[in-house]
Order: sequence, then C-alpha cells, then structure tokens
Amino acid sequence: MTRISTGVAGSGLEAELARALRSGPFHLALRTALSVRGLALHRVQHRLAQRGVKVGVTTLSYWQQGVRRPRRPESLRAVRLLEDVLDLPERALTGLLADPAPAGTTPDRPAARSYRSLVEESRALERLLAELESPEDGGLHTVCHLERVSIGAGREMRARDSHHVVRAHRDGVDRYVAIHHGDEGCDPGRMTVRAGENCRLGRVRWHAAAGVIVAELLFDARLRAGDTHVFGYGFDDGTGGPSGEYVRGFSFAGGQYVLRVRFDEAALPVRCRRFSQSAAGAPRSGQQELTLAGRHREVHLVEQGIRPGIVGIAWDWS
Repeated sequence: MTRISTGVAGSGLEAELARALRSGPFHLALRTALSVRGLALHRVQHRLAQRGVKVGVTTLSYWQQGVRRPRRPESLRAVRLLEDVLDLPERALTGLLADPAPAGTTPDRPAARSYRSLVEESRALERLLAELESPEDGGLHTVCHLERVSIGAGREMRARDSHHVVRAHRDGVDRYVAIHHGDEGCDPGRMTVRAGENCRLGRVRWHAAAGVIVAELLFDARLRAGDTHVFGYGFDDGTGGPSGEYVRGFSFAGGQYVLRVRFDEAALPVRCRRFSQSAAGAPRSGQQELTLAGRHREVHLVEQGIRPGIVGIAWDWS
C-alpha cells in the first residue's frame, strides 16, 4: 500500500531539486523535477511531441517510478529534451543515466513481480484520478499531517483517520483528493469515506481489482496561493485480510508527518518497526524497532522534515 501526499512549496523545493539532480538516482531526480515544475505527465508528453519525440505517458510514469530506465537512442533523446522542457541544466538528467541500473533490473523491463503489481495498481489509480479530473499537481503542499491507523481484532485494517494542514501554492484550489489502498482481499465498494471538519464529501470512485478508492474532499472556499487550510477525513475499511504494514509515499519535500498505528487488545503483534524507502521497490533502510506503548497499545513515528520517498511501519504477527 502506498499513499500519496505533499510537502511544502517554495525555495525549499528548488533546493530539494538541486540535491536530487546532484546525487540522483535518475528516477528520483525526474520525479522531483516534475513536481517542482508542476507539470502533469500528459503536458510533458505534449511538449515532447512538439519537439518531434513521441513518448507515452505510461513510459514517462515508469521512468519517474524507477520501474524502467531510458536506454534506447530515442529514449535518451527524449531525456535530453526533457531537460529543456523542465528548464534544467544541460546533462542534469542524462548525466545520471551514466550510473548503472539498480541490481535486478533490465532495460525497459520491471525489476521484479512486486514492481509489476505496483504498476498495475498505478494504472488503476491514474484512471480513477482521470475520472475525477484531478491534476497530478493538486495545488496543495502538506504543512502537517497526523494520521492514525486502527487494526482490528481480526488483524484487519479497520480504519484510518487523517488531520491535515495544507498550504496552497496556486490560486483557486478548492478540494483535496484522498486515496486509500486496502489490503489483499479488500472490497473498496464496501468501504466508507468520512468527511470531517472543514470539508465535505464530493465524488467517490474505486477500482475493485486494485483495491483502491479515491474521494474528493471539497472546501467551502477557494484558497489563494499561500493560504493554509485545516481539515480532516477518514476511511472505514475492515474488508481486507490480515494487515502487515502501513506506508505512505511523499512526492514533495518538507512538512511534518506523524503516523500512529493502534492495535486491538485481542490482536497484538510480536514485532513492530519503522522503515523508509527512496522509491517503491527500493531496499528498505532506516529500520528501527518500535515498542507498543500506552493504554491503546500503539506505535508511532514522527518525520520532522519529509523527503520525497516512502515511510511506514511494518509489524509481524505471532
């Protein structure tokens, strides 16, 4: 399960882009450049076509996820043009392609089965977001995000609740699109979306095979660039099999994220640990053992300054 969130706009994003271009890897640098420039993939595809190069949106998506790596001459030409489209220094991206591909990958092929399943899920999510006419850049960055996941007596993910503080980085933003990925065997059609404070529920769409549901949360006013907004929402799930982890992906740097995972007294794990990943499919790093504590038997993590990538908590059952 991968959740999508945002960070803080401004000069911090440019600094993050400079770091990504300096140290790579290629897919992270490309993804960061797309985020900072605020360009949706279909717009990038159009601009490349204007320059005489045809690249599919799916291929661009694979490149930024690290699922595929540009190798063929026409792909490398597209990357050189991407530097112009994204207003990057010459060889900012092509220079990163000189590094060897990650172990286990082959040119233009997914690295492993987990990648393929992730791509299928990504395709389903893209279709759902398209139905909601949701741009890749929703115009909001997270200032602070507090999230609580509840695990039930049957080891299932029973619910998750979020409280967000967001800042608009363009005028006219009046909604947030929340995404929930269920565990294996889940039924999104039986899930419930709850709109909390300072928002109301708009359109809801789901994809049963991918186990994903997306929901519009509508604000009562249009935000101007620089405005902040506080709101809350939740998903009632309880439809999937045993849950073993909760992860969230971040496209932007900055902001604070707090994740709490609460377990039912009738189903306590034997081990919990925090982890991070630079991208989906990348090796897990930053692993740290967590101890169940408090009356509600929960573990938590606090990320003071989010970096693009993935953070999460995993647990083992007896």
